[in-house]
Amino acid sequence: MEETGIGIWGVPLAIFAGAIRVSTPFIFVSLGETITERSGRINLGLEGTLVFGAMTAYAVAVMTGSPTLGVLAAMMAGAVFGLIHGWICKFPKVNDIAIGIAMMQFGLGMAFFLGKSFIQPVAPKLPSIPLGGWSSTPQIQAALNINVLFFIGAALALFLFWAFKNTRIGLILRVVGDSTDAARAMGVHPDRVRLLATAAGGSLAAIGGAYLSLYYPGSWNEGISSGQGLMAVALVIFARWNPIGCFLAALLFGGAGALGPALQSVGVTQGYYLFYAAPYVLTLVILIATSSPTRSLAGAPGALSLTK
Repeated sequence: MEETGIGIWGVPLAIFAGAIRVSTPFIFVSLGETITERSGRINLGLEGTLVFGAMTAYAVAVMTGSPTLGVLAAMMAGAVFGLIHGWICKFPKVNDIAIGIAMMQFGLGMAFFLGKSFIQPVAPKLPSIPLGGWSSTPQIQAALNINVLFFIGAALALFLFWAFKNTRIGLILRVVGDSTDAARAMGVHPDRVRLLATAAGGSLAAIGGAYLSLYYPGSWNEGISSGQGLMAVALVIFARWNPIGCFLAALLFGGAGALGPALQSVGVTQGYYLFYAAPYVLTLVILIATSSPTRSLAGAPGALSLTK
């Protein structure tokens, strides 16, 4: 009976497990970009930050034997990328989007150049929490073996949702994002706030990269990201700059990304590969649905380059 049940629930179970695994990088990159965009700056360079963070985490984990140190090193590298991006963007007539694309290419190039010697070595993986011990079924145990970063991402989404509305830092971030003049009138330095927000966003994006190389898929190679950093920007727009919305949208993207592997895992041998394109199709649909030449995006920070 139990085997029959698993047969019936095989695809939903595989999609559930895959959604959690695939969504975790989206969670961190989208939360990081939410912080950055709430300050009135868009960072399209997070794809490069994500990949460079993956390489840094993997390299440090190989050299030290500690995946935790790998994640911390990735966070530092991501913060440095954010600081560079934020520092360049403070100059007059500098376009955020153009700088983001340049930083993306810089991050990808640096990761590929510095990471070549770490493709073969095996790094220790990040720990996971087994929540399926109550079941004797291997599929359920595997589905409920969840990495700790997923729970940290969920907690961070709740914290940011609260912090944006109930803390002085959140108020300052929102004021800077909505009106540079209003921020200056309050005695706030907008460029400094945006610099720190971009650094924080880069640091979180790099955690997403560390997850890719140290847990799922758990290796370092030049094609590890598959555009997740760029898709996360669309995810933030879809979530209307709401951290909890980002978390839920990341699960949606994760579920879309898990469709192909889920069908393959239950024996579908024809056509399953078409579902590997689901996250990219979803990104395209979201961008089309949220685009309008006549109306601004609901919830968008007023000073954001995207809305100008």
